[in-house]
Amino acid sequence: MSKSTTSVFFFLFLFSLSVQSVPPSSDIIALQAFKSSIKPSSIPSYSCLNSWNFTTDPCSVPRVTHFTCGLSCSSGNRVTELTLDPAGYSGTLTPLISKLTQLVTLDLQNNNFYGPIPSLSSLPNLKNLVLRLNSFSGSVPPSLTSLKSLLSLDLSHNLISWLPNSMNELTSLRRLDLSYNKLTKSLPKLPPNLLELAVKANYLSGSLLESSFYGLNQLEVVELSENFLTGKIEPWFFQLPSLQQVDMANNSFTLVEISRAVNPNSDLVAVDLGFNKIEGYLPVNFAGFPRLSSLTLSYNKFRGPIPWQYSRKATLKRLYLDGNFLNGSPPVGFFGRQTSVTGSLGDNCLQKCPISSQLCLKSQKPTSICQQAYGGKPKS
Repeated sequence: MSKSTTSVFFFLFLFSLSVQSVPPSSDIIALQAFKSSIKPSSIPSYSCLNSWNFTTDPCSVPRVTHFTCGLSCSSGNRVTELTLDPAGYSGTLTPLISKLTQLVTLDLQNNNFYGPIPSLSSLPNLKNLVLRLNSFSGSVPPSLTSLKSLLSLDLSHNLISWLPNSMNELTSLRRLDLSYNKLTKSLPKLPPNLLELAVKANYLSGSLLESSFYGLNQLEVVELSENFLTGKIEPWFFQLPSLQQVDMANNSFTLVEISRAVNPNSDLVAVDLGFNKIEGYLPVNFAGFPRLSSLTLSYNKFRGPIPWQYSRKATLKRLYLDGNFLNGSPPVGFFGRQTSVTGSLGDNCLQKCPISSQLCLKSQKPTSICQQAYGGKPKS
């Protein structure tokens, strides 16, 4: 082979490397459209987006003056991560974002994006979608449920008003946060492999449906406080096998029923059902959960005595029963030298609650209110 021929092949080799080092045009088009959809006036001089200058390769290394942050690329020079700084960017999310087909993480949290969430079905590798603390509105697009690799979805603190019935098709999803939105009605059937569910401070209504939670054998955390849920919390709920933390305070539940057949291996450690409208006697079977350490049933409509089993439960460290209509004398086990329970038994109808105990610092209800609550007449 001649020297000139060798030089030609070497040149072609270098040219091939240079072509491979540049991200495909689809990635560049998507990034240009992404930046163009954001109002220039909302891009501060110190921000990541201000450094994006498409006269250079977005995936070049080192990034000295352009694309200094906000992007990560793979060894094949495909954009795999788009994580913006919380600089107050304002604009819509362009549908052309779907051209970043190798994207693994899309994180736009704590900015001022608005409008609908576009279809993301062309992002088969997406594992983390974080849009929290923006103003996205409308519905979660049904196409989003085709993202079979998605592990974490955080849409909290937006204006989302509707979920597709196909949410359970997100078979890899482990964490779902929809808190502080405008969701109404009841939850659809949930993804089967969830670990954590948070839908706090929405407008959910109706009862808690077993069909929504069916088969969620790995679910550990449920946060549904500050909604408008009603009816009875049925035994199936606390029988979810992996349940650890439950917060359903500030709703309108009226009954709670705990099965006698408590799972001896249950990991349930914390329950908050405060500020509901739950009537009846305190559920004795809460004492059967072997690891329960925090129980809050404050400001409901419970009556009758405090179960002595509560005071015998060694794992129980926090107990809030204030704001009910409990009567009788509280179990003496709460006031021994060995007790380590904190909380409150105040604002009830209890007798002989020793004021020397911090559990009894909040005073009891007036006698007249207690007499009325139990069907008697107030003293004149």
